[in-house]
Amino acid sequence: MKRAIPVVVLSIAGLVPIWRYEPSIGGSTSTTEAASTPSDSSSSSGSGASSGTVVKGTTVTTEKGPVQVQVTFQGDEITAVKMLQQPNHPQTTAAVPKLIAETLEAQSADIDTVSGATITTEGYKESLQAAIDANAEAAAASPSPSASPSTASAARTVDGPAVNTEKGTVQVQVAFEGDEISAVKMLQQPNHPQTTAAVPKLIAETLEAQSADIDTVSGATITSDGYKESLQAAIDAKG
Repeated sequence: MKRAIPVVVLSIAGLVPIWRYEPSIGGSTSTTEAASTPSDSSSSSGSGASSGTVVKGTTVTTEKGPVQVQVTFQGDEITAVKMLQQPNHPQTTAAVPKLIAETLEAQSADIDTVSGATITTEGYKESLQAAIDANAEAAAASPSPSASPSTASAARTVDGPAVNTEKGTVQVQVAFEGDEISAVKMLQQPNHPQTTAAVPKLIAETLEAQSADIDTVSGATITSDGYKESLQAAIDAKG
């Protein structure tokens, strides 16, 4: 009977590592977040992030996969950056912390490209700049305490981000009357006959739909997709 006790103890000890093992759960896309100052909470999404203004950048499609950032602002200061989407590549995983650290230091999208992750870096900077622009637009649109109601409801013009496509750069400018889209202007567009013919149709559909949920123009798919991405970003920036 005395010999049986050590055997039982050893058996239980052997089970402990099995009980403590927790399998990792998650998709193929990792999420990375960093803040300029350590949080008092053990959770990265605690009160520190919720007390600021959180803005999502545009989703940028790259050869490696989609890239999208979420930026937390305290006024004009960038206090945290979180990756909502990123390519599932070792180079990206290694590059993201460097990109976030440089962003918090530079307080802008004017940061260096990480060697070995050029494509991800460019997508990151484009999404980041769109978030910064959206925050600036929202801040500029916020009426001061002394502003009259008529001033707050006046017309607003918002520039969407420049979207690089295979055919060229696409960028729209949207005029709002309150919540209504009153006009759309192309700031940049590819110099192609298909684009020239497609743009009036895209604008007409936008004014009718009052959103970026419009049909792609046949023969101008690439331009249509760039147009809708820039348009949606302008609508999001307007708030």
